[in-house]
Amino acid sequence: MSSLVSPGIETLRPYAAGKPIEEVTRELGIADVIKLASNENPLGPSPKALEAAAAALSGAHRYPDASAHALRTELARQHGVSMDELIQGNGSNEILELLVRTFTTPEQHIVFAEPSFVVYRMAALAHGVPFTAVPLRNQVHDLDAMLAAITDKTRLVFIANPNNPTGTHVGQGALGRFLTAVPDHVIVALDEAYFEYATAADYPDGLKNRGLHKKLVVLRTFSKIHGLAAFRVGYAIGDAELVGYMHRVRAPFNVGIVGQVAALAALADTDHVSRSRELNESERSRLAAGLQNLGIEPVPSQGNFLFFEAPISAASLYDALLQKGVIVRAFAGAQIRVTVGLPAENQRFLTALGEVLA
Repeated sequence: MSSLVSPGIETLRPYAAGKPIEEVTRELGIADVIKLASNENPLGPSPKALEAAAAALSGAHRYPDASAHALRTELARQHGVSMDELIQGNGSNEILELLVRTFTTPEQHIVFAEPSFVVYRMAALAHGVPFTAVPLRNQVHDLDAMLAAITDKTRLVFIANPNNPTGTHVGQGALGRFLTAVPDHVIVALDEAYFEYATAADYPDGLKNRGLHKKLVVLRTFSKIHGLAAFRVGYAIGDAELVGYMHRVRAPFNVGIVGQVAALAALADTDHVSRSRELNESERSRLAAGLQNLGIEPVPSQGNFLFFEAPISAASLYDALLQKGVIVRAFAGAQIRVTVGLPAENQRFLTALGEVLA
């Protein structure tokens, strides 16, 4: 079969999602598993979103509004942009892939940081587009090095801010200098999936930087702070002409009716967003202090997760925690990412980690 696929697909490995709770329960017989692996909102969705989703189920035999008109109208209103500047996606993940499909070819080039969101690499490989993965500097995007990696063939740069998996961010000053210096032929995709969780004084709002680079595309999602990960709803805002080309490639009916109405209701529930943000800020600090008490220094995070180097291999630590019913995310070497959960979940993780490392 390998002769039938493109070289990029042949070398590609499927995305490794966080292990589901049901799978751990089935395999290990553990009834009270907690999942702190996929950066999900521990409070769940807004009750208003769930109510709207339930009401929409009676129309499940109908195709959804292909333009997501009501949702895009409200998003455009809230962000002060025109609808022509806004595109909906099956999660922001689809929009990342749309950017690669729409604006790059195998004769061109993509730049992103590493480690960062693995989908950037996957999308480039899947479409056979050469790329440069620029190492982080002190766990932060090295924007100067990324700028230096841009060539005449570069068409797309991905920046995750805050970055996944490290949780670090680039400040307004560094981002502003970068956007001003990027050549006109390059699209900058600013992935702000964790935007609402950021609390740093210098954390930039990508939408307020659009005047610095015409080809800036800002991506947001309903999967994180809105707690709608299962509904797969994201969006992006950029230059109307650029977005128009993406709409040509976008699959019809890419966001289902349940996701559209749930997302629209979630936008109206600002109290739920505030509660989610406040819980994350307090528990992120408590979780970081707990790790420090165990002799582990987590990377300062602006997301709803913490990233750290473990004193044993990540694979060994992952397996040991799994036996205790705690699911985290393991990376290369000794790197672990843990989602900020509810207070009891965070304490259980810290207790289990202490027992494993004792």
